[in-house]
Amino acid sequence: MHKFTAVSLALAGAAFATPAMAQDTTPSDYFNGFYIQGAAGLDQIDGDDNNRLVFDTNGDGAFDNAVTTTTGGNAFSPGFCGGNAIGPRAAQGCTNDENDVGYAVRLGADSRLGGDSPFVVGFLVEGARSESRDLTTGFSTTPASYTVARKLENAVSARGRLGYSPGDGRGLFYVTGGASYGEIEREFTTSNTANAFAQNDDSEWQWGWQAGVGAELMLTRNVSIGLEYLFTRYEDDDYSVRVTRGSAP
Repeated sequence: MHKFTAVSLALAGAAFATPAMAQDTTPSDYFNGFYIQGAAGLDQIDGDDNNRLVFDTNGDGAFDNAVTTTTGGNAFSPGFCGGNAIGPRAAQGCTNDENDVGYAVRLGADSRLGGDSPFVVGFLVEGARSESRDLTTGFSTTPASYTVARKLENAVSARGRLGYSPGDGRGLFYVTGGASYGEIEREFTTSNTANAFAQNDDSEWQWGWQAGVGAELMLTRNVSIGLEYLFTRYEDDDYSVRVTRGSAP
């Protein structure tokens, strides 16, 4: 099964840093303290038309088998798509992955590397949630469609960032990266009413990693606004659906 990947374009604001006591500001008054930050934006799934379902027909734990028809043909010869089935036949096509809003709350701290240095290092902890869904569909010759959907329900992440803050220190350009632990909700739907299906681990926490770039501007000593591109990938490979005969011959 292909891996869940979320790409976030986030607009962040309301960062609260420790204010300076002097009336005039220096670069050290910005990006040099603790902050709380909210972020919201578009979570876009890394859509891939090569996504497919994989099968274990002999029960050996290796998903490397083909499902065959009673005549020995490939039961999934109509193919696969990276989206949701419009109907039971592959010719009817698929919708795309469902890209939607994502939002997060962050608690972090930044520090300038000595005095009014333009270089900034920081660390943050983030709680996030996404409304996007990753979809993969297979079509059988019966005809029937089989769709697996995944959604990042909740995530807790820890990232570091390294930035450059030129001039008066109000602006920051940075790179960021770290680890993420996400709760992935899975759902299986099918137009096949002859067989019976049972999901294994329809919700599970998985480890992943994050990397991104961004820019942030201090509007005052206590409030900032920023734009960030964040790539997230989770190794989601524990989910399966068990198929039994049901009423099928």
